Order: sequence, then C-alpha cells, then structure tokens
Amino acid sequence: MSTAVPLPRRSPESQGISSARILDFINAVEDNKLEFHGFMLVRHGNVVAEAWWPPYEAEQPHLLYSFSKSFTSTAAGLAIDEGRFSLDDRVTAFFPDDLPAEVSPNLAAMKVRHLLSMATGHTEEPSRPSANWVRAFLEKPVTKEPGTHFLYNSMATYMVSAIVQKMTGQRVTDYLDSRLFQPLGIVKLHSERCPRGFDIGGWGMSARTEDMAKLVQLYLQRGVWNGERLLSETWVEAATSKQVSNGVTPESDWCQGYGFQFWRSRYGCFRGDGAFGQYGVAMPAQDAVVAITSFVGDMQKPLNLVWQHLLPAMETRPFPENPAAQRELAERFAGLAVPAPRGRKSSPLVASVSGKTYRFEPNDQKLAAIRYDFGTDDGRLTITDDRGVHAIDVGYGRWKNGSTTYKSGFLHGCEFLRTAANGGWTNETTFTFKLALNNTPFCPVFTCTFHDQGVTFDMQGPIGFGASERPKLEGRLAAC
Repeated sequence: MSTAVPLPRRSPESQGISSARILDFINAVEDNKLEFHGFMLVRHGNVVAEAWWPPYEAEQPHLLYSFSKSFTSTAAGLAIDEGRFSLDDRVTAFFPDDLPAEVSPNLAAMKVRHLLSMATGHTEEPSRPSANWVRAFLEKPVTKEPGTHFLYNSMATYMVSAIVQKMTGQRVTDYLDSRLFQPLGIVKLHSERCPRGFDIGGWGMSARTEDMAKLVQLYLQRGVWNGERLLSETWVEAATSKQVSNGVTPESDWCQGYGFQFWRSRYGCFRGDGAFGQYGVAMPAQDAVVAITSFVGDMQKPLNLVWQHLLPAMETRPFPENPAAQRELAERFAGLAVPAPRGRKSSPLVASVSGKTYRFEPNDQKLAAIRYDFGTDDGRLTITDDRGVHAIDVGYGRWKNGSTTYKSGFLHGCEFLRTAANGGWTNETTFTFKLALNNTPFCPVFTCTFHDQGVTFDMQGPIGFGASERPKLEGRLAAC
C-alpha cells in the first residue's frame, strides 16, 4: 500500500528564485479574483513555495477532472514499456465482442496512439450510455482518417483505461500503485468507474496538489525518480511532445499541440490540466514545476500569471537568503482563504424560524423542503430533495467542517462530499453562507431570506458542469 512521502523543502532563494517574485504572483492571483485552493512551486526537485486557501488543505485530495488523463497516460506508458501492448495496436483488436456489425475502414485503422493523442477521427465525442461504454465508443462513426484530426475526446482516454485493464488484469489505479504511486510516495488515488468496472480514465480521479506536482516532476526528470527509472525515456519524450496540431492561436496554451494526454504549452513547457483550473505545469528550461488546484472560469488566466511572474523569476544561480522577504511571503500565505460572506451570528428572527420546515412546489432543482437549526456559534441546514435528506453544517464567521450527501443533481461518483461552510446573517432577514465541497473545486453560495410564513431560497455557483445560476425558489412554512 502506497504512503505519502513529501518532496524535500528548500527556501526559494536557495533554488534561484526571489521570494518577492513569488509574492508578486500570489498578489496577482488575488488581484485578479482567481479562486485558488492549492499552489505548489517546485525547483530542481525541491518545493520552494506552497500555499492553501482554507478551508482547502494540503492533505486533502482534490477532484482532478481531466488531469486524470495524465495518470491514465502514464499507466499506458508503463504497460507499453512492459510489452503488454503497443502504440500501433489496433483498437478493434482489444474488444472483438463489442464491435459494430460493420467495421468501417477508419475504425479499423484506429490505433492506441490515436486514442492517446485525441486524434481518433471522430468529429463528435462518443456518448456514455448506461451500460456498455466501450461498445458506444466503437459504434460512433469515425468520419475522418485517424491521426489527421484533433478532437478533445475524454471517451478516447476511457478506452485507454479499458485497454490497460484488459491487458494487465488490473484497474488503472491498481496497476499504478506499485509501479508509480509507491515509488513517488503517493497514496493510491481514488477513481470513479464505469458500469463495467473500468476506471473512467479521462476524469474522476482525486489527488493532492503535491501528488500532481510529483507526477509532472517525474516527466520533467525524464522518467527517473530517486535514481530509479520508472518510465522509459522514449515514452516520456513521446507523451510530452507534439503528436498532433490542435489550433493556430499563438497566445493560447490550448493551441500549442497535444501529446499523449499532455498539452504542449508556450515557452517550451508542457502540462496536464483539468476542468475548472487543475494544473500541473512543467518548465523544462527552468527545471521547475507549478501545481495548482482551483476554481476558475477562464483557464488561460492562471497560466498567463505563471508566465508573467514565475517563469522569468527563475535564475540559474542561488540568491543570498532573504529572511525578511521569506517572512513576508510566509505571512501572506498564512492569511490566504477562500472568501466567504460576512455577517452577524444572530438575528431577531432566529427564534421564529429556527427548526421550522419550509416546503417547495415541484421545481427543476428537485428541492422539496429545507430547515435551518440555528445555534449560538454554528447551525445546520437540512435539505430534502429527490435523493433524500441531506445535512449541511455551517459555521458563523468561520469554516465548519463536515460532510454531506447533497449534490444538487450534478455531482456523481462519491457518496459523501467533504464540506466546510461559513456564513452569517447579512441583514435581519437574510442568512447567507458559502459551501466548500472541498474534495471538489466547487463553492456555491446559499442565501435564505425569511419573510412572513415563507422563505426565498437561492443557490448560486456551479456544482459540476450544471448551471451556475438557478431560479430563486419560494418556500412556505409547513403546518405543524
């Protein structure tokens, strides 16, 4: 079983980076109102800066979304290195029982390398049915010759995961445990599975910020870790090189070419990334890695700040130690937090609304009823929807940790979500709090405005890929 082993820690100056330049980066993140959850900067294999925005914590796994693809790619590289299959094996050979009645020439020509490089020949991503995802992938028309057309295709990565399991007899995360996680000191990752039991591969894994940094650091070190070769240099070179063109916009980090589940980036860099702002960026010329977990709408913005502030801060020689600048940086890190609504601990309405149930007419949010139980320093919101009854604990002016089964119909794959909630009475009739689903990127805001015999319930902010803005709902006080 893999256990967490930390990377070595060194001061920024000892590794040729000014603490002041890192502070400039953090200030730019905050000035641009980017919601970061975790940040780690590694230089020459040493962590020189790390920060977390409470309630997010260093040891907390964070949902990776498509950064999962880079772990799945690594499993494929290991299996190929072991001779389990090859880049040029045809996809149809692995699943003869799931083939369509007629195999088109383009489907017949599709190889493992085309799955890995998102160049399967599809012009639309195959859908995910309720049962057999492999069959759905193979039945989707392949309208272009494989290798000639880039289409971001998470189902292609799923097929890689299915092939790894078919040829090794192990799920991707099980296969990686002794070959990757244990050598790197990563606790075995959780992964969602498809109905047939394959790790989804293209999304659904969770990892710590440091785990992301370690994976990218392994690729930066050309597959060698603590003097031991884990990945062949041939695989590392192929995975992080441009395998297919994916656009012509010079200023976009999504148009620099695509490797084997790694993006090429500007300035000679490469990265894995996932929706809503999960990044692992390698800077080969600078011998540096940046890992970020976050919730951002425009995923180009954090990369722009990395290029603007961190990349040019790397010097070839150490700086003299600067205790004052290091202390200022540490104090800045200590003061970071996800912003939460500010309000009072109580209201004159508490006695009349606490413990009362409010019911809602049928609605698209499937919300049936809510109840607030207000205490002295914290409270509890109980939500009833089409999936059952769900509790959310809320701190007043502080983050209160807990867990919930409430997902608002959008999140899947984990029964309980770790939570932290923080809020207060923003006026005499309105209670507002932010809910950090803190093994995910999402922090929706709940607002309840109480009025005569009723309540207005308003939840804003995304949970998964669902709508970020929802209609306000009117609830009525239930009869005793």
